Amino acid sequence: ENTLNEEVCPNLWPLLSKGGSNQSVPDPERFSSPTLRIVISVVYSVVCAVGLVGNAMVFFLMKVRRGRKRSTINFYILNLAVTDFQFVLTLPFWAAENALDFSWPFGNAMCKIILSVTVMNVYASVFFLTAMSVARYWSVASALKDRSRVRACSVRWVCALLWASATAASVPTAVFATETRVFNDKLCLLKFPDQYLLALYHLHRILIAFVLPMCVVSVCYVMLLRLIRLRSMNNNHPKRRSRVTRSVAIVVLSFFICWLPNHAITFWSVLVKFNLAQWDEAYYAAHTYMFPVSACLAHTNSCLNPLLYCLMRSEIRKTIKSLCWRMSSPAGAPGGCQVLCNVFYVISTPFYCEETQGFGSSLR
Repeated sequence: ENTLNEEVCPNLWPLLSKGGSNQSVPDPERFSSPTLRIVISVVYSVVCAVGLVGNAMVFFLMKVRRGRKRSTINFYILNLAVTDFQFVLTLPFWAAENALDFSWPFGNAMCKIILSVTVMNVYASVFFLTAMSVARYWSVASALKDRSRVRACSVRWVCALLWASATAASVPTAVFATETRVFNDKLCLLKFPDQYLLALYHLHRILIAFVLPMCVVSVCYVMLLRLIRLRSMNNNHPKRRSRVTRSVAIVVLSFFICWLPNHAITFWSVLVKFNLAQWDEAYYAAHTYMFPVSACLAHTNSCLNPLLYCLMRSEIRKTIKSLCWRMSSPAGAPGGCQVLCNVFYVISTPFYCEETQGFGSSLR
């Protein structure tokens, strides 16, 4: 008996994976929700569009800033944009799958490719977010100067290692992903020899893609806040400390809120597979209704990343403002683009701290 991946087909997995079990199986029609599937497909499409535009803007801004002083954070932001851009390119396939009631019309090869690319970029995105938090703290704590060439070389090696790690972590997905006919439909599934291997796969993903990164991000930003609080107290800048606290809170909470529901439900499935929790209607309903919604929430992280980690940086905002001024009317009167840029600049300023003096430049 093969164990199927409930992440790809949450409605059918509880029925199929139990096989000849004597446990009562809920009526699938009772929990079917075509409206929810359509809504999720629309959300995927919107996330894809916004993610493509946002990350393409990151590429453009980095190209515009070429030749200026490069920073460690900007290098991580560029790699993060690459992985998020690749990730959102897979969303139309998952949107179509949801709309077709989890039927996979793209063939076995595309099943392996799309599922593997999706998982690899999820890992890569989380790894780069974690590396950025470490880099932020290290840049402030060490206050390195005149070592940009050494740092650039080191960052390139770190990025290469992170990409290699994300690729290695997605190998099981590439091996076990396959198109399988279930009843009258072809589904893109993960098929493992038994449910315990699938449980270990999920447990590995929870630890590597959420628990450990969340711990590292939290520790780095707590230490960063402590360091900045001490400097602010010495310099008597309480407003600066408040802006830093708000910025850090947004970064940590966005990561936590986007990913916690998805990993919590996945961990519930791990407990069920190890017979540490009961398989019942509540579990089935959670995977039918809550899991697809939690996956949507996690996927929105690819839209938030360009805003949180690029557009809220003071030097990037100034670049946008400069570009908009060039696009203004020749007479110098602000055009529609300039007005929008001014609105964005005013809205984003309170949430970021890098424009402050004293330690702003070291955060870059």
